[in-house]
Amino acid sequence: MSHGNARLTVHGRALLVRRVIEDHRPVAHVAKELGVSRQCAHRWVNRFRAEGPAGLIDRSSRPHRCPTRTNQDVERAVVRLRQAERRGPDWLAEHTGVPARTVSRILARHQIPRLADCDPLTGQPIRASRVTAIRYERERPGELVHMDVKKIGRIPPGGGWRATGWTSANHQSRVDKTPIGYDYVHALVDDHSRLAYCEVLPDEKGPTCAAFLLRGAAYFAAHGIARIERIMTDNAWAYRWSLREAATVLGARQVFIRPHCPWQNGKVERLNRTLATEWAYRQVFASTAERTAALAPWLEYYNTRRRHTALGGLPPTSRLLPT
Repeated sequence: MSHGNARLTVHGRALLVRRVIEDHRPVAHVAKELGVSRQCAHRWVNRFRAEGPAGLIDRSSRPHRCPTRTNQDVERAVVRLRQAERRGPDWLAEHTGVPARTVSRILARHQIPRLADCDPLTGQPIRASRVTAIRYERERPGELVHMDVKKIGRIPPGGGWRATGWTSANHQSRVDKTPIGYDYVHALVDDHSRLAYCEVLPDEKGPTCAAFLLRGAAYFAAHGIARIERIMTDNAWAYRWSLREAATVLGARQVFIRPHCPWQNGKVERLNRTLATEWAYRQVFASTAERTAALAPWLEYYNTRRRHTALGGLPPTSRLLPT
């Protein structure tokens, strides 16, 4: 939105009108000086003559009537379902019968923030996100896989502050993570089909990453991806130096993203965010073991039933041959 003193705000329009009406200068000359078209200049001059200074004030371009606009009851139903389930337009479209593009317009009209900008537990807006318009996709399964690790805090006995609330008893364990520690969610995702494989492991050391890669390759082979050609990772030491032998065993070539550019490995980064919102922090778990046990069922759902926007609303297995 332009600021109050910019050209062809109210001040710029008044300047244009004064030069044309009071100074009797040609509209074409004034329009060129102010960097607008002659049609635009004539429009503001005519509006001033018809309405006076009030004609120079910004007004909405929205039509007076919108006969094809979605019914208010349907819009309220979409908004309520979004607030209750915290799901995206595709999921809402499937459960409301409203087209996904219409759902997106409804959410924007009601100023509902994007899921990526909200806390996964409460749904309250907490952050802003960067979006890139550059998108690519490999032509066949296994041509490129993305690999990464997401670190999540372990859950204290009883569920910690998320289950019991913020009290002085668990305040220290929340601030100092050392007694609790972290779990490391290793993720592998195929670029073409988005088939994913994940494990919760105790560390992110080189041998752990290499063993995970081999198990992930076996999982992919069982689902129709017989060979992995390239493995894309960030520049972590465990990936750059410890995956060489595992990559050689698979006959794959390692590809590294540019340092400090995690969006180049965006497909697995997006999987990490989905893991956080739909598995790790979707509900309150009483223990780390309970959360870990919930990963395998969720992964099966993700690969076989969950709608994926980039795949036209189909799950990843829809792009793989039956095995």
